[in-house]
Amino acid sequence: MSERTLFEITGPERAEFLQGLITSDVGRLSDGLVYTALLTPQGKYLADFFLAPHGDAILLDVASEIAPATARRLMMYKLRAKVDIAESTLNVLRGTGPAPAGALADPRHRALGWRLYGAQDGDDGSDWDAIRVAHCIPETGIELTPDSFILEHGFERLNGVDFRKGCYVGQEVTARMKHKTELRKGLATVQLSAPVPVGTAIEADGKPVGTVLTRSGDKAIAYLRFNRTGDGMRAAEADVTLVSE
Repeated sequence: MSERTLFEITGPERAEFLQGLITSDVGRLSDGLVYTALLTPQGKYLADFFLAPHGDAILLDVASEIAPATARRLMMYKLRAKVDIAESTLNVLRGTGPAPAGALADPRHRALGWRLYGAQDGDDGSDWDAIRVAHCIPETGIELTPDSFILEHGFERLNGVDFRKGCYVGQEVTARMKHKTELRKGLATVQLSAPVPVGTAIEADGKPVGTVLTRSGDKAIAYLRFNRTGDGMRAAEADVTLVSE
C-alpha cells in the first residue's frame, strides 16, 4: 500500500497528546487498531487515520496525499508536549483472507479484514471498492473532503468517534450534531439501473438530491439529502434506489 504513510509518535506524553486531539479514545489501543479523525475547531474533517500500538510508540497510518498536512497539524498542536513525530520506515499490508501473525483487525467493518505493519506492503488483491460500496465506507479524498462532517459520513457506525472520551478538537460541534439534530445529509449505498460516471448528480422531481461518489458495478456510494430521497430518483439515464446493508 504505497499510498499510505506511517508516522511513529513517541515520548512519554504521546497518548495524552493524541487523546486531546482525535475523535476516538486512545485507550482502545490496548484492544488493537483504532480508527479516528482529526477535525477543525468547527468540527469539519481534516484527516482520518489508523493508530496502532508499536512497542514504545504509536503508529499513525494515514493516506499519503494528506500525510504532510496531517504531520504539520500535529506539530502545530505539539507545543511543549513531550512527544516526537517522525516518519516510519514500516509499511502496511492489508487483506481480507486468513490473517497472518501480528495482523490487526480493521475496526471499521469486519469485511475490511486486517492490516499488518512491517517490511511488506501491498494487499491480497481484494476488490476494495466493491467492499466499500457494499458497506458504505468512505475513503480519504473521495467521500472524505474538507467539507465533510464525520457523522454524515458514518464515523459512529465505523467506530471512528467516541462520545464518552471527553474533549477533543471539534468535539462540541460533533456532539451537538449527535444529540441535538437529525442528520439531513449523509452517505448511503444506492442501486443504479445503468452505469453512470462518478460525480453524476442525482435528482428527483427536478430537485438536486445528491451525487454519485464511488461506483462498483450496479451499486454506488452517494452523498444524499435524506429529505429528498425516495421514488423517482435519477442519475443521468439511470434509476436510483436506496440499498439497505
